[in-house]
Amino acid sequence: MISNSSFSRRGFLSMLGVGAASTLAGCASTAPGPSGNIVTYRDGVALRNDGLPPVGGDPEAAMMYGAVEDGGYLIPAIPYERINPRYYRQRVVDPTGERPGTIVVDTPSRFLYLVEPGGSAMRYGVGIGRDGFAWSGEGVIQWRQKWPKWTPPDEMVARQPQLVKYSIANGGMPPGLTNPLGARALYIFQNGQDTLYRLHGSPEWNSIGKAVSSGCVRLMNQDIIDLYERVPNKARVVVWQ
Repeated sequence: MISNSSFSRRGFLSMLGVGAASTLAGCASTAPGPSGNIVTYRDGVALRNDGLPPVGGDPEAAMMYGAVEDGGYLIPAIPYERINPRYYRQRVVDPTGERPGTIVVDTPSRFLYLVEPGGSAMRYGVGIGRDGFAWSGEGVIQWRQKWPKWTPPDEMVARQPQLVKYSIANGGMPPGLTNPLGARALYIFQNGQDTLYRLHGSPEWNSIGKAVSSGCVRLMNQDIIDLYERVPNKARVVVWQ
């Protein structure tokens, strides 16, 4: 885990705004890796010199994204080497200007920030809603749930009839490792009404950094557990488009 009392090297690099060193043919680029070494990426995947994911990796990331037992479920380790390090959980200088305790979702950059006292923020990589399903605005985390049940809205069931067995009428999908809401869900309300949008975990780690969901903001299960423990009750949520 990243220490609450000091910035990690990765966070320090992020504060400096270190970006890709160069752009290569075939959608490949080079950038400082988690430990400061230069790593080549193609389509967001870190490569070895022979084109395969690197071996060894970063002990800090391995600890953050290792297997964890939670609520009677064994969440598998995430192959973090196959995720661009910019989406790893890390502490950064707060770029939002919001008051501490606020959650800010930067949709274009695929980041979620939890603003902390003292000018810092915890930053998480997220997957967001695809075109036509994204939501933006301000709301509040009205409800929180560990290992939630998933009940797709009737509109989603109408678009995807195969989900009828998980409909509201049929009681939804029980919690579990394959449940689309993952290990935790934070429910966004606006003006006292459920927006039907959630901040939630996901078993689909490879969707982080992409626009694939039906509007909700998804995090890796290990990250949503971390966020859930940090976020205050009734936290304000701001979603940028």
